[in-house]
Amino acid sequence: MVPSSASISKALSSSSSSTLKDLRRIHALVISLGLERSSDFFSGKLIDKYSHLKDPRSSLSVFKRVSPAENVYLWNSIIRALSRNGLFSEALEFYGKLREANVSPDRYTFPPVVKACAGVFDKEIGDSVYNQIIELGFESDLYVGNAVVDMYSRMGVLCRARQVFDEMPVRDLVSWNSLISGFSSHGYHEEAVELYRELRRSSWIMPDSFTVTSVLYAFGNLLAVKEGEGLHGFVMKSGVSSVVVVNNGLLSMYLKLRRVTDARRVFDEMVVRDSVSYNTMICGCFNLDMYEESVRLFLENLDQFKADILTVSSILRACGHLRDLSLAKYVHEYMMRGGFSVGATVGNILIDVYAKCGDVIAARDVFKGMECKDTVSWNSLISGYIQSGDLLEGVKLFKMMMMMEGQADHVTYLMLLSVSTRLSDLKFGRGLHCSVTKSGFYSDVSVSNALIDMYAKCGEEGDSLQIFNSMETRDTVTWNMVISACVRSGDFASVLQVTTQMRNSGVVPDMATFLVTLPMCASLAGKRLGKEIHCCLLRFGYESELRIGNALIEMYSKCGCLKSSLKVFEHMSRRDVVTWTGMIYAYGMYGEGEKALAAFADMEKEAGVVPDNVAFIAIIYACSHSGLVEQGLACFEKMKTQYKIEPVMEHYACVVDLLSRSQKISKAEEFIQAMPVKPDASVWASLLRACRTSGDMETAERVSKKIVELNPDDPGYSILASNAYAALRKWDKVSLIRKSLKDKERKKNPGYSWIEVSKKVYLFRAGDVSAPQFEAIQESLEMLYSLMAKEGYVPDPREVSQNLEEEEEKRRLVCGHSERLAIAFGLLNTEPGTPLQVMKNLRVCGDCHEVTKLISKIVGREILVRDANRFHLFKDGACSCNDRW
Repeated sequence: MVPSSASISKALSSSSSSTLKDLRRIHALVISLGLERSSDFFSGKLIDKYSHLKDPRSSLSVFKRVSPAENVYLWNSIIRALSRNGLFSEALEFYGKLREANVSPDRYTFPPVVKACAGVFDKEIGDSVYNQIIELGFESDLYVGNAVVDMYSRMGVLCRARQVFDEMPVRDLVSWNSLISGFSSHGYHEEAVELYRELRRSSWIMPDSFTVTSVLYAFGNLLAVKEGEGLHGFVMKSGVSSVVVVNNGLLSMYLKLRRVTDARRVFDEMVVRDSVSYNTMICGCFNLDMYEESVRLFLENLDQFKADILTVSSILRACGHLRDLSLAKYVHEYMMRGGFSVGATVGNILIDVYAKCGDVIAARDVFKGMECKDTVSWNSLISGYIQSGDLLEGVKLFKMMMMMEGQADHVTYLMLLSVSTRLSDLKFGRGLHCSVTKSGFYSDVSVSNALIDMYAKCGEEGDSLQIFNSMETRDTVTWNMVISACVRSGDFASVLQVTTQMRNSGVVPDMATFLVTLPMCASLAGKRLGKEIHCCLLRFGYESELRIGNALIEMYSKCGCLKSSLKVFEHMSRRDVVTWTGMIYAYGMYGEGEKALAAFADMEKEAGVVPDNVAFIAIIYACSHSGLVEQGLACFEKMKTQYKIEPVMEHYACVVDLLSRSQKISKAEEFIQAMPVKPDASVWASLLRACRTSGDMETAERVSKKIVELNPDDPGYSILASNAYAALRKWDKVSLIRKSLKDKERKKNPGYSWIEVSKKVYLFRAGDVSAPQFEAIQESLEMLYSLMAKEGYVPDPREVSQNLEEEEEKRRLVCGHSERLAIAFGLLNTEPGTPLQVMKNLRVCGDCHEVTKLISKIVGREILVRDANRFHLFKDGACSCNDRW
C-alpha cells in the first residue's frame, strides 16, 4: 500500500524520523511520490528536520533540488537550518540571495538572520539588517525584537540593546533575559541587577532559571551577600532549585562571596550534578587558596564525573602550592590514563609543579617529552633549577634556549639577572645586559630595575646610576632600587640627591622607599631629614605600619632623639619582638640600663612577646653600658635556661664586654676560657679594649697575641692589636701587623666626624688642614687646651700608635682627632649655651673622651657625641657613660 501525503507529513512531524536513517527513508518516499517538487511544505519540513539532526549538508541538498525557490517559507527554512548549525556566514549569504531573488522577507525570516549577525559578531552587518527590519515594519514583532536585543547584547552594544528593548511594544521573559544576560556577561553587574529589580517591580512575568543564573553571576561579582541570599530564597520558592544550571550559579556566587560553607551545602543538596558543578566547586576552592579542600573534592568525586582539562590544571597547581609530589604524579598518571592531550599550557603547568615539589628531573622529563615548547616552557624549567639552588644548570639551560630558540622574554632575563646577582657574577651580568639591549627589552621597566639591582649588589653603583639616568620610564621600584644601591655603597650624597629628585618628579613613595631611606638617616644621624620623612609617612598614611614604626624607633634613637623614639613606640598600636628590641637597644645606647631592663620585663609579662636571640644581645648590651653586671649575667642565664636559646658568638662577646667594661678583667678572661666554642676575634677585642682603658697591659699583650694568631679578615681587629702593642712600646710588633695589612691590601676605615650647623652637614677628618675654618678651629682648640691644662689635663701618649720620639709630635696627633675639630667648629658657629651634637664613625678614644668632658665644663654646654658604640652626653665635666664605653 502506497503511503499517503498525510501519513508522510505525520511521520515527518513525529518521533519516527528521530534518526538520520529514518529521515532518509522518509525522504526517499517523498522523492518517489514526487512530493518534493510539488509541495514546498515537504521540502521545508525536510530542511528543518535535517538541521535538527545536525546535517546541514542534506538541508542544502533539499533546498537546491527545489531551486529557484520563490516561496519565502523555503528561504526561511534554509537560513534557519544554517544558523541553527552555526554556519552563520552561509546563513547571511542565503539571506543576501533571498533579497537578490526579490523574495519579500516575512516576520520569520529575521530571527535566524539576526542570530547569524550575532554569530559573526559584526555590528555593521547587524545594523544593516536592523535597518531593513525597520523599513519592512517588523521592528514591533516580539520575536524579531527579541532577536535584535539578543544580538546587540551578545556584541556588547548594550546602549543599542536597551534602546531596542525600550521601544518594543510587547516584551516577554526572553526579552528581559536577553538584556539582563547581556549586561551581566559584559561586566555591567549593577545594571543587570537593576534590570532584574525592574522586571520584578513592573511586570507580571516570573523569572526563570535563565534569569536567575544571570543575576546570580552579577550578585557574585558585586559581592552582594544579602541580595544573593534573597535570590537563593526565591529559587527555593519558585521551583527552579532542581535546575542544574541554577544550582551551578548558586555555587559560583557563594564561592565568589567566599561563603564556602553555603556553596558546599548547595553542592551536597544537588540531586543532579554535571561537570560544571564539580569544576565550579574544585576550581572555586582553588581560587580561594583552599588547596587541600580542592584536592579532597577532586579525589572524593573521581568516580562521579570525568574531569576536564580545567579541573586537572587547577588540581596540578594546587599540588604545586602544597608541595605534594606524590599527588602531582598521581594526577599526571590520571591524565595519561584519561587520554588528556598534554599541550604547551598543561606541559608548562606540569614543569612548574614538579619544580615546586623539588623534582627537577621529572620536570625535565616533561620538558623533553613536549612536542611544542614555548618560552614559558623554557622559563618554567629554568625557574625549577634556580628554585632547587642549581644556579649553574639554570644558566646552562638558558644558553641552550638561546641557541635553539634564538630568543628569550623579559621573564627569562629577570630570572637570569637574579642568578647573576646571587652568584655575584659581574661578567655574566654584563653579558645579560648586552642581550637585553639587543633583544629590545631594555625599555621594560622591570628588566631595567633588575639590572640596577644586579650592578648594585655586584658593587658597581656607577653602572646602576647610569642605567637609572638612561631610563625614560621609571616606577617606584626603580627609585627604591637606586636609593638602596646608593645606601649599600655608602654614597649618602647620591641618596639625598636621588631622594630629592624623586620627590620633585611627582613619584609617590611607597613603604619600601621609607624602609630604605630611614636606615640611611639613622646611619647619617640625619635628624632633620628623618623628621621630614616622618612627615611624609604621616601624609601618605604609613605611620601605622609595624615595620615603619620599628624603623622610626631606630632612626630617632641613632639621631640622638631618644624621646622621639619613645613617643613613636608609645603610639604604636601593634608591637613585635623587633619593636621591643629596638627600644631596649635605644635605651642601651644612651646608658639607660634600668629602663632597658624595665622594657624587657614589660615585653615578657605585659605584651606577651617572646624575646629572641637578638633581644638578648640588646639587653646584655644595655646592661654592659650601664654597669649592671649581675643583671646582664642573669639575662644571659635566663636566655639559656628559660628560653632554651643556644648562645652564639655575639652573646659571648656581649658578656665579655659586660664584664670588661666594669673592669672585671680576670672574670672576663675566665669566661672566655670556659666558653664551649672557640672564641673569635670579636670576643678577644672586647677584652682588649677594656685592658687598654684600665691600664692592664700584661693582659693586653696576651690578648693582642691571641687576636694576631686568629688573623681575622676584618682589619679593625688587627689595628686594635697594633694599637695595644704601640701602647706597650713594642714597635716591632706594630710594624709586623701593619706590614701584614699592607701586603694583604687591607685598610681600616678612616676616622671622621660630622656636625650639622644651620641645616648643613660639615665633615672633619683627623689633621685635615682643608677643613672649613681650620685656622680658627686651631686657635679655639689651643685656647681650650690652655684652660684644660689648668684643670690638670695632659695628652695621653698611649693613644699615639706611631713610633715618635718628639712629644710635641705626639701631642699634635692626639689633638688633631676629628671629633675635636667638629666640636670646635660647632662652638664657633652656634650660639653660646646651645647644645652640640657630633657624630663619629669610630669609637671615641680615651683622650678625646677626657677632653670633651673638660670642654663641656669650660664652655658650659651639653655635647652629645655618638660613636660606633653608643651615645655620650657630656655635661659639666662628666659623661653619661660613667667612663664605661
